[in-house]
Amino acid sequence: MDINVKIAQELNLNVDFICNVIELLNEGATIPFIARYRKEATGSMDEVMILRVKERFNQLVELNNRKITVLNSIEEQGKLTDELKRKIEKIETIYELEDLYLPYRPKRKTRASVAKEKGLEPLANRLYSQEKGNVHEWAKHYIDKDKGVENEDEALQGACDILAEFVVEHEITRSKIRKLFLQKGMISSKVIKGKELEGNKYEIYFDNNELLRKISSHRFLAMLRGETEGYLRVKVEPNEDDALDLLYDLHIKTNNESASYVADAIDDGYKRLLQPQMETEMRQEAKIRADDEAIRVFAENLRQLLLAPPLGEKVIMALDPGFRTGCKVVVIDKYGKLLDNTTIFPHPPQVEVFEANKTLRELAVKYKVEAIAIGNGTASRETENFVRHVNFETKPLIVVVNENGASVYSASDIAREEFPNHDVTVRGAVSIGRRLMDPLAELIKIDPKSIGVGQYQHDVNQKKLQESLAYTVESCVNTVGVEVNTASKQLLSFVSGIGPVLAENIINYRIENKGFSSKAELKKVKRFGDKAFEQAAGFIRIRDAKNPLDRSAVHPESYEVVERMAATLNCSIEDLIAKEDLRKQINIKDFITDKFGIPTLTDIMKELAKPGRDPRQEFNLFEFDKTINDISDLKSGMVLPGVVVNIAAFGCFVDIGVHQDGLVHISQMSKKYIKNPNEVVKLNQKVMVKVLDVDMQRKRINLSMNVD
Repeated sequence: MDINVKIAQELNLNVDFICNVIELLNEGATIPFIARYRKEATGSMDEVMILRVKERFNQLVELNNRKITVLNSIEEQGKLTDELKRKIEKIETIYELEDLYLPYRPKRKTRASVAKEKGLEPLANRLYSQEKGNVHEWAKHYIDKDKGVENEDEALQGACDILAEFVVEHEITRSKIRKLFLQKGMISSKVIKGKELEGNKYEIYFDNNELLRKISSHRFLAMLRGETEGYLRVKVEPNEDDALDLLYDLHIKTNNESASYVADAIDDGYKRLLQPQMETEMRQEAKIRADDEAIRVFAENLRQLLLAPPLGEKVIMALDPGFRTGCKVVVIDKYGKLLDNTTIFPHPPQVEVFEANKTLRELAVKYKVEAIAIGNGTASRETENFVRHVNFETKPLIVVVNENGASVYSASDIAREEFPNHDVTVRGAVSIGRRLMDPLAELIKIDPKSIGVGQYQHDVNQKKLQESLAYTVESCVNTVGVEVNTASKQLLSFVSGIGPVLAENIINYRIENKGFSSKAELKKVKRFGDKAFEQAAGFIRIRDAKNPLDRSAVHPESYEVVERMAATLNCSIEDLIAKEDLRKQINIKDFITDKFGIPTLTDIMKELAKPGRDPRQEFNLFEFDKTINDISDLKSGMVLPGVVVNIAAFGCFVDIGVHQDGLVHISQMSKKYIKNPNEVVKLNQKVMVKVLDVDMQRKRINLSMNVD
């Protein structure tokens, strides 16, 4: 079956749309571009669906390529029949294909292959036929000391080795045993003797047994980590008697001496070969599922973090708090440029409160500071309390900012390039301030794995994780759009169709020509060809452009449509954007062409209503409870404000301002049953939580969102 037809059937989509998506991807179009500007070609598929089509297409191509390899291998052996070829071509999963290929696969020496070399295959076939007779008499005919068969028992053992491999490679056997493993396979974990104390963090898995198909991704990954670290022994298998009974039903035809040898071969084949093979397969499949779920959670958390509300273009004072080394203070202008930096020591051991107070007031006046960002690390609450008591002439907004990954940025090549004359403390404080101004623009400079919004990121498939996070960053950047005259090289590199090399060229052109005045001017950038322009132009913004459409998400290929709309009403494009009554007079059906249909025209009208609008939510100020500063201040029953800082499959973590995030288990997130924490919370969401209990020794805080 044609791959595109199969995908269309599986996803219940029009096959023409599938073909168009694959063609666009093969031409180098990005998923954000296809989703936003090729809706007619795709039936208005969103990014999620386009990604599913892409992944499924790649899977089926891989399966087809493997079929070709298998067919060639069997043909080279002279064993490919028309029936076998048809059977292979109809197979739909890689496991079915490998099961069918197993008897033909070139093997290293096995017990069965050695027995066959000794000429014992006819004896094995006779045993499998399970006819009546004296098997020892049969075996006498196969004694051959030159071949290494010394006696009847050795002949029968060799025949059983052949039977064991035959049973294990039997296509129906593998299919039924696989089904048993899938339905009834249990995953068990036991603590390794003598490791109880050292591995106590895995205590809940010391004697654990549950259905593999029902285990949650985080529990499975935790078990594997415990196994890797040498604390747990993990096993996957169904009840052994169930598996053997299934095999007996398949292969035992009667009750006689030869059948008993077949039964022995089945026992040996299952325990020595089939069970370990299926366990490996089941673990691999479960690992893929667990990885996919962990990566999905990580990517969703990252998306929420990157799309967090920006404060916007303000003059910001940022503080990276500390005790002994003091608090690093920087001031950045509304474009994120560093204006000033110093260090204050308001906390022990120096306690220079007066001097610190004076410094902050003078900086605030000198630069007309509009907001203060305070990192949420060590000494954060103490610094926040100090800053709130500074007598500023004009009261700035004071915000505690999540500083996860700021230290990674401050030591990076990007930071050194931006601030070659400043040390890591200054760079880290600047990053904190810029995060308040625009989380997306700043966080894309940091490896997503360092931002602190994932779990088990070091345990999952790293290639898949990297691809997923890179796509998430690209999607978020293009969702918001980029101001080409102020964006960093890193931000520009994530714009559809651009990448690091073109981003560098854009920056160089911008410096040499004092910025861009139109989107069309991008074509003057070195190596910025028509294809790159097609992919990128819709996601670029030029705030001060003469043409108002250059300030918007309307793609230049659609400018002619807007011009015709304005001409129809005998008005300018500026008037069309500014006046809703004019836009209401437009009947978009009058502007349908072969290239532009209702979806694109609808998007154009939405964009004209709010050109270049930032899709992120408005910034809302949040404050912790001023009476709670340390975990020792907490008591069961307290109801406190908090911020969701991480979401996992089993719940969410909430910062309540005590340097230790508390866990809201999924069972405590709602009074009704929920399957996914994202049904209830989003990253950076402000919530009210109740303290259930506090474990001071292990510094663990259990919270509930059921505060009524």
